[in-house]
Amino acid sequence: MTPAYEPPTPDYRLDGFQAATTQIEDDFSSVTLSDDLFVPFSEHHSADGRDSYLLLYDRSAIWDIPGTAEYVTLHITRDIEQRTFDFASERHPVVPLAQHWLIGRGCPQEAAEGSHHHGPRPADAVTARLEDLLRTNPGNRYEVLDHYTDNPCSFDVGVEVRTLVYDSHPDSADAPYRLFLEETTKDMHTYTVREGVFASAEEADTWVVERDSPLPLAPASPGAFDRRAAAARARSTIGGNGLAVAPAPVSPPRSAEPAPTRSRRSTR
Repeated sequence: MTPAYEPPTPDYRLDGFQAATTQIEDDFSSVTLSDDLFVPFSEHHSADGRDSYLLLYDRSAIWDIPGTAEYVTLHITRDIEQRTFDFASERHPVVPLAQHWLIGRGCPQEAAEGSHHHGPRPADAVTARLEDLLRTNPGNRYEVLDHYTDNPCSFDVGVEVRTLVYDSHPDSADAPYRLFLEETTKDMHTYTVREGVFASAEEADTWVVERDSPLPLAPASPGAFDRRAAAARARSTIGGNGLAVAPAPVSPPRSAEPAPTRSRRSTR
């Protein structure tokens, strides 16, 4: 019998280091309390040993407050001379936002994009393009307002993540509230991301609760389907059997749920 896959444990590289203050020690213990359920998505450690960047999937989030974001980022900084460490941490609803946070704190982009190969894959070029937008956030155009992760832990329904942002780009002036809807298929093989456009946060909330019409999709910007997105599509839409994987539906039937809840910020 083939043994079950057991993900590696996070590598904090703190042997021989102690927290710079008691408060930092307490905070780090709180953030990593359930790290036996953390699955590393990406890790990067600087050559000089002063910085470590980790993107982790928190399997324990399903037992937290409903809607809790499932990705955790850590930036550990070390004082090599004093043998002490400090850190910053944040929770994120989707991987591209987690990668953006790490990149903003100095992690090389190629390292932040990860080496984890055991999760679902983007299903199409639209998904790849929208994830690129969230990851790079050009001109700081997106401000995250709310998010909600709907993970019923069921083989009958996939996972849905809703991220509400305010888009300050001039082209979005008429409908600046954008709902990024990530839907993972129930077999957990692929996922899609779509961007809905709304004139107000209340309109977005109403759509989430009522679902009486398709998600009002944002028009693709000129040149959006560039070579990178096309290459991502070629990589991601082929399943293990060599067959193209159909995108997940934009809005599968779900029972009425609350609108995305206010995002919970990090402890630091």
